[in-house]
Amino acid sequence: MRHLHKGVSFAIGLAVLGASLAACGGGSSGTSGDGRIELSIGTFTEFGYEDLITEYERLHPNIKITHHKTGEGGPYHQNLITKLAAGNGLEDVVAVEEGHFSDIIDKSSKFNDLTEIGPKDVTADRWLNWKYEAGKDKDGRLIGYGTDIGPLALCYRKDLLQAAGLPSDPEGVKSLFATWESYFAAGDQYVARTGGKAWFDASSQLYNSMVNQLETGYLDRNDNLTIETNPGIKAAWDRITGAIQRGQSAKLIAFGNEWKTGFQQGSFATTVCPSWMLGVVEENAGPGNAGKWAVTDAFPNGGGNWGGSYLTVPKQSQHPKEAAELAAWLTAPEQQLKAFQARGNFPSQTQALTSPQLLQQTEPYFGDTKVGQLYSEQAKKVTRAQYKGPGDGQIQENVTSPALQAVEQGTPPDQAWQQVVDEAKKIVQ
Repeated sequence: MRHLHKGVSFAIGLAVLGASLAACGGGSSGTSGDGRIELSIGTFTEFGYEDLITEYERLHPNIKITHHKTGEGGPYHQNLITKLAAGNGLEDVVAVEEGHFSDIIDKSSKFNDLTEIGPKDVTADRWLNWKYEAGKDKDGRLIGYGTDIGPLALCYRKDLLQAAGLPSDPEGVKSLFATWESYFAAGDQYVARTGGKAWFDASSQLYNSMVNQLETGYLDRNDNLTIETNPGIKAAWDRITGAIQRGQSAKLIAFGNEWKTGFQQGSFATTVCPSWMLGVVEENAGPGNAGKWAVTDAFPNGGGNWGGSYLTVPKQSQHPKEAAELAAWLTAPEQQLKAFQARGNFPSQTQALTSPQLLQQTEPYFGDTKVGQLYSEQAKKVTRAQYKGPGDGQIQENVTSPALQAVEQGTPPDQAWQQVVDEAKKIVQ
């Protein structure tokens, strides 16, 4: 599941916040009584835009901006789809999380092509190539300017690995985490040497990471379901369910209460760690475990991404050109670095990724690791964006994750796999 958690600082990722859907108003752009152009922007959780919006208004005295900010990403995106179908009510600039982008991409005709209405000096080389490409629809129209990303690394408990006689320093663990084979082989050693303690927290976290690394995911670019024809998906299923049966999983539901307390109690030794997860780990593990958790730039089978968003301009906007200019300014490297400083959202802009300001960022909770440099390098390891067709997110969240939980509770893997196939077919018909 690609969660809608974003950093509150670089060290503080968000759990789902409690603001209500009512906090998210509708569009209503136009012209104010004083003659200024009124723009609105809709975001969820934390984008770090508060000060930037004030700065933009100062730089553009003819623009007045209303920021509609929703705490929970789920209701926000449901509201987005509803207003998109209704044909009114959306803001001039609408943020869309990467996990929900596939839900709007088949409705891309309702959004402006930013290469047509946006500033001409905003070119593809502003972003990492894979981030830019993932912002396009199947016809090559640019629907969203990239904001942030969630490059993948692994977090692990140094003390637990050391107690199990396994390498525990960031360099030493690289051989353990080089491939999925070596990662699960190390898990077998850990389970055997600790009397059955869990190697990882939640099977869906790892399975989703493995599937996201494939060239083709659940749907091909023609939106055909590939779940029965893509050998990589079934291989990932066999690998993770085998590890479950060998006792490597803590059988926790990611972001559930038991999962959160598991960080404090040492219920597992490793977890998938996109950039925004560092704050989640620290928040859940607490000060008593400071220095025990480490993060390494080794990730099985190379890099990956989990999370990040785009800014779009729906055709409902009364001022699409001005809206595109605002979106372009907010996603410029200079502004994205300010958002990173404000809320920790890791930038997707190539210039920002080489900024000393970012590269020197350290994280005391993880042993003063230069996390800015670490995640910048992890971001560069991602070579392509996997196409996400309509229903991809539903398969991941509502089909495979529950099926893996069923395996953890004793359902035979082959039986659960057939359920996955059957349920996926209901979503993609």
